[in-house]
Amino acid sequence: MTETRNLPIGIQTFEDIRERHCVYADKTQFIEKLISVGKPYFLSRPRRFGKSLFLSTLKSFFEGRKDLFEGLAASKSESEWKKYPIFYFDFNVGDFSDENNFRSSIDRKLASYEAIYGYNGAETLADRFSDLLKQAHEQTGLQAVVLVDEYDKPLLNAMSDGALVDRFRTILKSFYGVIKGEDAHIRFAFITGVTRFDKVSIFSDLNNLNDISLDEKFTSVCGITQEELEEVFKPEIQNMSEKQELSEEACLAQLKKNYDGYHFSSDTKTDIYNPFSLLNAFYNKSFGSYWFSSGTPTFLTKMMRNSNFNYASLENDIDVSRRTLENYRLTVTDPLPMLYQTGYITIKSYDKEFNSFTLGLPNEEVKYGLYENLVPLYAGYEGKTSNIEVLNFIKELRVGKVDAFMERINSIFAAAPKKTNQKRYELDCQAFVWLIFKLMGEFVLCEVQNGKGRSDAVVWEKDAIYIFEFKMDKSAAEAMEQINSKDYPIAYKGDGRRIVKIGVNYSSEQQQLSDWIIE
Repeated sequence: MTETRNLPIGIQTFEDIRERHCVYADKTQFIEKLISVGKPYFLSRPRRFGKSLFLSTLKSFFEGRKDLFEGLAASKSESEWKKYPIFYFDFNVGDFSDENNFRSSIDRKLASYEAIYGYNGAETLADRFSDLLKQAHEQTGLQAVVLVDEYDKPLLNAMSDGALVDRFRTILKSFYGVIKGEDAHIRFAFITGVTRFDKVSIFSDLNNLNDISLDEKFTSVCGITQEELEEVFKPEIQNMSEKQELSEEACLAQLKKNYDGYHFSSDTKTDIYNPFSLLNAFYNKSFGSYWFSSGTPTFLTKMMRNSNFNYASLENDIDVSRRTLENYRLTVTDPLPMLYQTGYITIKSYDKEFNSFTLGLPNEEVKYGLYENLVPLYAGYEGKTSNIEVLNFIKELRVGKVDAFMERINSIFAAAPKKTNQKRYELDCQAFVWLIFKLMGEFVLCEVQNGKGRSDAVVWEKDAIYIFEFKMDKSAAEAMEQINSKDYPIAYKGDGRRIVKIGVNYSSEQQQLSDWIIE
């Protein structure tokens, strides 16, 4: 086993990474590209993709910290290393429960800079910010650098309260408008966030903002490319291969399957790995689910359910226009743009003729993590519940305990809060069963074409093939009759495994499974 190196788990500060001699994939080559073209930039990327680290890198660069960039790309292009006045606003932290707390968080930050550059008596947050930019320029002789991390965090936190979102938006609109108004006093500005929703209204006064979120020149500014993975993390790949008793090629294939597959522009040849998941996988030497364990926005999964989003469409290609990806409005109920912006689906291909994108799930970690978070909602629970453990479903089918399998599904429905909307119950039942089957892994297909029709689900196990058909407010006998009359098993006659047919009926009145037949 090779020497264990320092991995920057949870470290988002460039200075800390360099001073602690942590493993670092050099992204400093993007700095010259940015400063040579313009100065007010916007970048959207999913959470835990390295936005904060890149912003911290920019901060160290404009502080003139030449020592931190030794041996990196930026050290070869930069010669001045001036120390610019920097205004850094981090919305990752703060109390955004109401307008007063939100204003106070900005007020405290401005006050810390006023202690350095002075306070001229301005009353509004925007006017105080404007004065600071002028004073910093006058006192240092250098234009200021403005860096904003996670601009949309307050808005996302308040999504359930439309009136509060509007008040936050009004504050931010005037605040960010200062960046354009004081252009003469600004050397460089960079704003990051997860989403681009309401970008038009929030940044309407900042109409010279360069949005590089879909710019192929910056597709790999955050995240880890295949080349970076194999070059920078070679020792970690070797250690993980030994621990998992895999060849390096097999280890790389598993890493790709779990954490790769992201694209953030029309450049779909450059695959991007989730850096948070990669670092945790290397630290633990295990192919775990790390991105989801760091938090999943419940507003997004609820939006999917409440909008009757076609969950099965996630298994297929979804075509959208460029405009759909670039903007998202809170008044829109379609969760697709938000699913993309938050990293749950990604660009799979680009159509140059129509300037459109095909979207899909990026990798196994996201696919199964998303489904696991959707299952409790469709079962009728507001949050996670210990009643649903997919591993138990798999174990029961593996040993042929079909009755126990069905009883487990039934117990979940029976224990869930009752629904008053029958149509909602029908949709949730279908979604829940579909998700359970999808979570059972690679050897499950839903809505399978065979015989003279489509069976609802087919599960392949070592010794048996299970064919499921579900009915609503009819009978298990009718479901079994459909399996037999349409001869669903015919496609598997030559397989050699035992074929098990299961007909199931939901009762919307009882809000659980009323009966099932196993043959």
